[in-house]
Amino acid sequence: MPTNIATKGAPTSLQELRELLEDDTKVKVAGDATGIDVDGVLRGKFMSKDKFLSAASSTGFGFCSVIFGWDIHDAPYSRELLVSNRQNGYRDLLASIDLKTFRRIPWENNVPFFLVSFLDPITLKPLSVDPRGVLRRATDIAATQNIECVAGVEYEYFNFKETPESVAQKNFTNLQPLTPGMHGYSLLRTQLNQNYFHDLFDESLKFGVEIEGHHTETGPGVLETALAYTSAMRMADNAILFKFLAKSVGMKHGVLPSFMAKPWGKLPGCSGHVHVSLKALDGRNLFAVDESELRNGRPQSANDDTRFLSKEGEYFLAGVLDGLADVMPMLVPTINGYKRLVGGEAFWAPNAVTYGYDSRAASVRIISPPSVPLAATRFEIRVPGADMNPYLALSAIFLLGMRGIRKQLPLTLPPVSTYHNNPERRKEAQLLPTSLEEATRRMMEPDSVAREPDVFGDEFVDHFGGTRQHEVKLWNEAVTNWEVERYLELV
Repeated sequence: MPTNIATKGAPTSLQELRELLEDDTKVKVAGDATGIDVDGVLRGKFMSKDKFLSAASSTGFGFCSVIFGWDIHDAPYSRELLVSNRQNGYRDLLASIDLKTFRRIPWENNVPFFLVSFLDPITLKPLSVDPRGVLRRATDIAATQNIECVAGVEYEYFNFKETPESVAQKNFTNLQPLTPGMHGYSLLRTQLNQNYFHDLFDESLKFGVEIEGHHTETGPGVLETALAYTSAMRMADNAILFKFLAKSVGMKHGVLPSFMAKPWGKLPGCSGHVHVSLKALDGRNLFAVDESELRNGRPQSANDDTRFLSKEGEYFLAGVLDGLADVMPMLVPTINGYKRLVGGEAFWAPNAVTYGYDSRAASVRIISPPSVPLAATRFEIRVPGADMNPYLALSAIFLLGMRGIRKQLPLTLPPVSTYHNNPERRKEAQLLPTSLEEATRRMMEPDSVAREPDVFGDEFVDHFGGTRQHEVKLWNEAVTNWEVERYLELV
């Protein structure tokens, strides 16, 4: 089964690569690192064509491991972690070029671009904490069972009439949104900045990041872009590259797009909803019921909400729900991300372990017949914000879901619809962690589902957990404007 669909025109041999780059002089490469890419930042560099071809013809090229040893602002983590530290001298890792990710960057004179994955320079094995490698392991596990992981990602993001210089000068306050007011799905609002709006769509297609839908969302200057469904690895690549594209295109138009989950307290936050399904070798959707069950649903379903889900779909759902609270930092990796969830249903942001048929109030929305065709049966995981790392979010969802199938976990929780008219029953729902500190503590507990070898394992959890503890430490040490305004005069 394919675990990574190649981009159009991607070379399949070194000879094709040489021919592809015949008229080029340089190549841009980029990779992602746990604790950095979780905030949507790609790390990379230009390479001469000769250096790039040399690396492509071998196991890769050296890339400083410090990208796994510092945070989004290049500050070393509070405690030294496994991959990059003083003891190992911040040694080089091996960056392995993935030829399937070939693109040209249309806004940079069509310079060729490739993504890399990181290997241990001694064992040549995939680095256990490399997000791209983690997702590859998840999709490879599925592939051994002749299953393909497929996914889609939707991003909501605020857009400001600002530049990196202007926001710094303003101390990140009193920022000017691209448009005023709350105008979801507005055709009129896009006319105000139509060149930027259209360039986001058009440049994405040129860049090999296919878009399914693109519109205004509720909030001043908020847009939503749904990326087209594809294989999980290609989807994660497209998702992280769309952020890079949006910020790059925004610079050309004097616009600063932000994928921060909750930039304003009184407004809805920005989601990063993830749609997932599994595909069999024959192309069949494994979550879909048989056509013979299309009229009345599957007789042995757990409840009415799941009657148009296959048994494997129910197992997958049960697995996601069983481990959801233990992998929250992979879905919501920032301090700010939990502010989006605190508002709960008031802002359509789920904060409990819940599911339901076509329910935007649930953490897991079941999308199945009768509202969609059989082939479109899938789950929408509504917990992640736009600040999520797509590699880690997709890894968490698929690893938990496949664990549910492997263990044949029963679906014991009632659907969210049973809570609507019964407030007392709603109190029974398990709440998700409400802070990064709580979420990280839970993920790192000895009996956490995240620590299971067939999920993320100890090595990854200890490293990634350390990066999140660093983030919490910085937050706990910070004195915010809210504190000064509230306490300075009156206490």
